[in-house]
Amino acid sequence: MKYLVVLYDGMADYPVPELNGKTPMEVANKPNFDALGKKGTVGIVKTVADSLKPGSDVANLSALGYDAEKCYTGRSPLEAVSIGVELNDDDVTMRCNVVTLSDEENYEDKTMVDYSAGDISSEEAAEIIKTVEEHFGNDIYKFYNGVSYRHCLVWHCGTTDLGDMTPPHDISGRVIGEYLSQSENAKELIAMMKESYGLLKNHPVNLKRIAEGKKPANSIWLWGEGTKPALEAFETKFGLKGSIISAVDLLKGIGGCAKMNTPEVEGATGYIDTNFAGKAQAAVDEFRNGQDFVYIHIEATDECGHRHEPENKVKAIEIIDREVLPVVLEELEKFDDYKIMILPDHPTPIVTMTHARDPVPFMIYHKNGEKQGVETVTEATAKSTGVYFDSGVELMKYFLDK
Repeated sequence: MKYLVVLYDGMADYPVPELNGKTPMEVANKPNFDALGKKGTVGIVKTVADSLKPGSDVANLSALGYDAEKCYTGRSPLEAVSIGVELNDDDVTMRCNVVTLSDEENYEDKTMVDYSAGDISSEEAAEIIKTVEEHFGNDIYKFYNGVSYRHCLVWHCGTTDLGDMTPPHDISGRVIGEYLSQSENAKELIAMMKESYGLLKNHPVNLKRIAEGKKPANSIWLWGEGTKPALEAFETKFGLKGSIISAVDLLKGIGGCAKMNTPEVEGATGYIDTNFAGKAQAAVDEFRNGQDFVYIHIEATDECGHRHEPENKVKAIEIIDREVLPVVLEELEKFDDYKIMILPDHPTPIVTMTHARDPVPFMIYHKNGEKQGVETVTEATAKSTGVYFDSGVELMKYFLDK
């Protein structure tokens, strides 16, 4: 038996005015997804416990069958593991975004123009983080570059009691002052963020980007604090050799902590320009190399939600249906039996541009166990079936017949 999960990050949505009151799932032309849904089990699943925030970290752990209330220690430690950072038990890690802020004189009056600094390249961002490390790095703080706008701070002997360190993608287009933690423990971190604006405003990378009509990475933004993670190995937990295919450090970090394969895919960006076909081929290669379980994580749908790009969110769903599903399904048909599950980790509604904790639709197709499903898989049709799982842990048990 082979198992495939295709995770469309943030795909679920609310009705979108620009889409005539429909959701991207309702508008998208997705014949392969819907063909599976007609013969599969369709329902909804609660991927985020009430006690946790609806982040991709918590929700993907849940979709993978891990109880985040028991094993979650923060987002940034997972990303740190992905980029090869060795953590001590007393280290605290933080996500360090490079962002674009507006140019008001007082830091508190600036607006979050772009949480991704205009999709800055990893090469450009590495130069930015190098400058940040040279300026702020010491025996207590050390900065590590990651992918695109996503980087890492390791705070030796730090604390996670920092008040509310708001994710930058939650405040797109908003004045940042009220979202800066007032905790005394966060005082030095906030001071670094403020000082970084002056440090980076005229950085050579940013001057070049501005000259090219691109957004500058003119500030760091610290959030997502956590401590050294400890996940049970996926094979130990489920008895299956597993792989995660993703462009983002978070998912690679989860895979690394769970002792899963995390192959690199050239051209995987985490946005709608990602190498969709390359991800599909990587999944095929993992199955051919003897893996039992492959988890394809696709970030594009989430990014389009954060950026208020309804047309691109629809487009991303359609590209996955056209360039990913046919390739992996053709390979799976070579095996005597297989199951495929398609779902988002959480909603990222266009109208709010941030994550929501609503239960999400899922579809499970079993080659040798076809059922009567729905004509088209959407948020509404999934809810209408009455099939409901209270957690991703229970859904994964069902998916794997555990």
